[in-house]
Amino acid sequence: IKKQQQDVLGFLEANKIEFEEKDIAANEENRKWMRENVPEDSRPASGNPLPPRLFNDSRYLGDYNAFFEARENNAVYAFLGLTAPPGSKVGEHLLTVSP
Repeated sequence: IKKQQQDVLGFLEANKIEFEEKDIAANEENRKWMRENVPEDSRPASGNPLPPRLFNDSRYLGDYNAFFEARENNAVYAFLGLTAPPGSKVGEHLLTVSP
């Protein structure tokens, strides 16, 4: 999980995409928010959704696998719901990343 979190955060930082990181390990409110905002069809059959989970404001975008696939297909900005900067394969907007 930690490696996936670092991968997402590293990508966002390297591409100067503004984001807000929410720590669900140390903050019960953040954990509750994430659980409530992950859609039913994106939750595991048993247990709680595991991080990292990506949101654009409160709109659920996906998990690490969805992010990784978008990155591999040079479609990260579309995945994040952002406009790619001129000359970029991969906007500025506030993103919430649940680590």
